[in-house]
Amino acid sequence: MSSGFTLHLQSAALYECIEGVDSFVGQDASGSFGILSGRARFITVLAYGLARFRLANGKWHYLACPGAVLSFADNQLFLNTRRYLRDDDCQRVSELLNGQLAAEEAELKSVKDNLQRLEHELFRRLHQLDRWPV
Repeated sequence: MSSGFTLHLQSAALYECIEGVDSFVGQDASGSFGILSGRARFITVLAYGLARFRLANGKWHYLACPGAVLSFADNQLFLNTRRYLRDDDCQRVSELLNGQLAAEEAELKSVKDNLQRLEHELFRRLHQLDRWPV
């Protein structure tokens, strides 16, 4: 049996299974936290930003994601997100987070805002129709 735990990275378009993870460091609404092998069951929602994990060889790997659901049980860590970027270079993944993911998040916010305005206008017009005599 290998040491450490298994990390399952899952997005809408990609799945990676990484074995032999010694530790994981992330951040949720309460602040930074770490996960080591053998930890009790745990579930949280990661904040937008960077997380990292270390393999048995001591090398750190970095993840950028626009938030994620994270669960840990039986030495299996599942990270489910809409999209993630992974790199061994913290600087490079930070730049991707600030550029590519930030632009995607801004575009998604714009789409959500447009849908909200459309919904508001639809309800306003339905309300007007409801007041017309038949």
